[in-house]
This record gives sequence, structure tokens and C-alpha cells, in this order.
Amino acid sequence: MNFLTALPLGPVLLAEGATGGQGSRTLIIQVLLILSILGIAAWLFKKRGAKQLAIRRLIIIAFVCFAVVTVMFPSLLSALAALVGVGRGTDLLLYATVVVLLGFLALQEARTKNQEKRTTYLARRLALDDAEQPAQVRERALGTPQ
Repeated sequence: MNFLTALPLGPVLLAEGATGGQGSRTLIIQVLLILSILGIAAWLFKKRGAKQLAIRRLIIIAFVCFAVVTVMFPSLLSALAALVGVGRGTDLLLYATVVVLLGFLALQEARTKNQEKRTTYLARRLALDDAEQPAQVRERALGTPQ
């Protein structure tokens, strides 16, 4: 008996993958989910570049690790849910998703307001820089003095 298949929280990937039937379908979805998670994480690193803060990268790495572990060990998420008083692991995942989504929306709102303030400042600055001097307006309105 394999050590990993003997664990009560053992990965479905190893425990049921070789048996065929339901286990092989579980294997396929696990592989697809893990590849998706890793692909999104790689895209986030590439898209942000070197300007991204180190703390943001650590959060992404922590999320990727959490996501891969929950895909490989779904019963671990259920055990964590029971530990915090939630009925099922899927419910805990839903609650966490809602919290993360609300945090993302708040962050996007703050970024949008920052961009709006910056755009307003730049538009005002450009308008002031391109504005005619009062003396030039007066001369143009009254005609040039002779």
C-alpha cells in the first residue's frame, strides 16, 4: 500500500487515479484545475513585471499553494471547514471567494478614484499651461495699441 493512499486526507489524485471510473475523472479535473491555477499565476507575474511589490508576489504564491493543495486534497478543505464551523469545504470556499471578490472590488474602486484624480490634475495642468496670458487676451480683445 502506498503511503499517500493510506492517509485519511490523502490526495484523490493518487488514491483514486489508478482505479479508473470516477477516480480518473477526478484526476482529469485536478490536472486541469492545477494547470489553470499555475497558468493564471504565471500570467499575473508576467503582466505586472518587476514593478510589482514583493508582498503582492508572496500573496500570489500563497494563493497558488493553497489552491493546489485544495485541489489535490479536497478532504483537507472539508476538515478545515469543520474546524472553523462551516458545514462543507465547498461552503468555506464560497465564503472565501466572496470575501476575496469584495476585497478586489474595493481595491479596484480605490485605484479608479486614484486614476480619476490624476486625470483631473493632468487635465487642469494642461489647461493652465495652454491658456493665454491675460495681457495677450486684453490685447486681442481691444486691439493692439498704436
